Amino acid sequence: MTDPKSPKSSGPLAGIKVLELGTLIAGPFCARMLAEFGAEVIKIESPDGGDPIRKWRVLKDGTSLWWSVQARNKKSLTLNMKSERGRAIARQLALEADIVVENYRPGVLEKWDIGYQQLKALNPATIMVRLSGFGQTGPMKDLPGFGAIGESMGGLRYVSGHADRPPVRVGVSIGDSVAALHGVIGAMMALRHRDATGGRLEGEGQMVDVALYESVFNLMESLVPEFDHAGVVRERTGGALPGIVPSNTYTTKDGENIVIAGNGDAIFKRLMLAMGRFDLAGDAQLERNDGRVRRTQEIDDAIQAWCATQDIDSALTVLKAADVPAGKIYSVRDMMTDPQFLARGMFEQHQFADGTPVKLPAISPKLSATPGRTQWIGPTLGQHNDEVLRSLGYSDDEIAAMRRDGVL
Repeated sequence: MTDPKSPKSSGPLAGIKVLELGTLIAGPFCARMLAEFGAEVIKIESPDGGDPIRKWRVLKDGTSLWWSVQARNKKSLTLNMKSERGRAIARQLALEADIVVENYRPGVLEKWDIGYQQLKALNPATIMVRLSGFGQTGPMKDLPGFGAIGESMGGLRYVSGHADRPPVRVGVSIGDSVAALHGVIGAMMALRHRDATGGRLEGEGQMVDVALYESVFNLMESLVPEFDHAGVVRERTGGALPGIVPSNTYTTKDGENIVIAGNGDAIFKRLMLAMGRFDLAGDAQLERNDGRVRRTQEIDDAIQAWCATQDIDSALTVLKAADVPAGKIYSVRDMMTDPQFLARGMFEQHQFADGTPVKLPAISPKLSATPGRTQWIGPTLGQHNDEVLRSLGYSDDEIAAMRRDGVL
């Protein structure tokens, strides 16, 4: 690991303690961002293998490379939550934490006596971020929630893809990740309120109830008023931006894909002139967006025909000279050598325990005074058992007994 000694956190959230009760993506991503900016995050994992994401996708020595990112700066504590002693330790940590992040199905924590109301009764300053498929209330609250369902119910899948084909998914777990970001935002607002009402000991905590489908729904722009006022149901439009023309994806002669956004009135004219389409540049019907929308296919066909005569580099050179927004659609290979990514320091060099080097994505957003930093990459299972339990007052003999009894 980059720093197996788990140095004291620094950053804007230094001094904030977070307990993570959850697996896979939404809850852990939320807690990850808090850890990246200095919070002490203790992640409780099952002794029987830990978080399933440890085994997802591409592995290094049996552990997911994703884990290196998703669990960076976190402390791994194994607890058997089927045992009363394990639940008691989790409850103790929850009561001492500034923020509890969890993404179990509603009701699970209550069975363990670690639910929000149960903690609040003992510590009114408790802040709990609860991420679930459908929220803590409503007729669907007890159903298992997955990002794919949230993306579908929240409206994202319906508008993704081409009109003549079934909806498609984005190639990453966008529903879970968007929910995680809502969780971070909610946690920061709740923390601000707690501190404004008396702080850690006397302040007012609250529950941050994040539903995956609602987090996705929150991104859906003008869908609701367009339907309510005008009866418009936004449909799939492939790579195009609905109702904004031209803004689409095109293919160059070397097989690369390029996004061209020529949807401003002046930009459209510059684009047509750069392509040599003086007829379209001077067409009065195309001077404004509403006129261009009526001739979308004609315009897209013209741009595609021009792109088919250009390789990606020449197309970008011409469009840049004409001050037309355009960009290549990047693969990770493109990112790793791109001057903008490199200039912004978007890759961090770390190493595994055996010395093997590995690059991780850098931390965002970039704060000028208190930036986030990677203190260590994803920990081994139970790496911080002794450290965390000693901090709670347990002796080495008691910790050894818990190991023997299957609590850890």
